[in-house]
Amino acid sequence: MWKWHEDLNLEMNINKNLVDNFKKHAKISGTLFVLFGLAGILFPSIMSLTTVLLVAYLMLFAGISAGVMTYKSNRKDWVGWLKSFVLVLSSFFILFYPIQGAAALGLVFAIYFFTDAFASFSLALSLRPQKIWLVWLFNAITSLALGVLFVIGWPMSSLLLIGILVGISLLFDGIALLLGGAFVQDIDDNNNGEKR
Repeated sequence: MWKWHEDLNLEMNINKNLVDNFKKHAKISGTLFVLFGLAGILFPSIMSLTTVLLVAYLMLFAGISAGVMTYKSNRKDWVGWLKSFVLVLSSFFILFYPIQGAAALGLVFAIYFFTDAFASFSLALSLRPQKIWLVWLFNAITSLALGVLFVIGWPMSSLLLIGILVGISLLFDGIALLLGGAFVQDIDDNNNGEKR
């Protein structure tokens, strides 16, 4: 019934559909991440401004959505209206004052890098017997170092650091995706060779 791959851990063997989808999309996603990462490193101010504006528009959309849901579900829910108001007001602040928004967003990105490091450490440890685990471990260490660097340079250098650090993180995530896709493809090719 099950064809177990010796090189994959239990979770990956059970969810073969997930592995097949990862293998299929890892090259495309990895290449895009590498390209966006290089763009962020080469043009950090543009990447910072783009990131800040993206976050502002996402907050605006979330605030409007929260207001609509509060209006439709419970118009007397003052917490829902407060959430909507704070999100919309914050998004307008970031849109009209992008430099100050970048400084505030700098702290958010420090948290992101620490979270990314934690997730990458977890993934690396779950893949530990495989050769690919070192790539994810390196990705985790890089994200951790970027988070520390961001906290040390805050708030003066937030405008440049957002672009550079997001670019570096995307670059290493892209490399890890490309290598992970190649790893899974290699296992699949070896398995198909054994069937013949």
